[in-house]
Amino acid sequence: MGNAAIAPLGDLNIIRDDIPDVLAEAKKHPYQPPLDRSCTAIGAEIARLDAALGADLDTQAPAKSASWLDRGSEFTEDQAVGAVQRTAEGLVPFRGWVRKLSGAERQARRVSDAKTAGSVRRAFLKGIAVSEHCPGRAPVQTASIDAFE
Repeated sequence: MGNAAIAPLGDLNIIRDDIPDVLAEAKKHPYQPPLDRSCTAIGAEIARLDAALGADLDTQAPAKSASWLDRGSEFTEDQAVGAVQRTAEGLVPFRGWVRKLSGAERQARRVSDAKTAGSVRRAFLKGIAVSEHCPGRAPVQTASIDAFE
């Protein structure tokens, strides 16, 4: 709820999302092979990227609550936060222009590019981990040719 309420400050570029160092480094060299190709070093770098990016696609998602009451409560909360954010964003007239002139749009693009580079780097490192036969990595799921016919 707090992030939704301060959305106008982000539009004015007063509050900025910082780019973590691990993502800034990934943006510079997403495909650079790691100097230390040990499984421990590769796993540590993947863990740093996971901390900055959140869970990857191959990570098991926590089980959803089966309770209708819990699901309804989550839905209501999401809708309330969305309404607050839309209202807060509506406080800034000509929001698109304000974001461009304040530099907020450019910063948002930098953050997005860094996240993309981090995701690419993580996938690259996971590929190296598989090629090095590192334990603890999820087995690679491959589609059969039949799946495309």
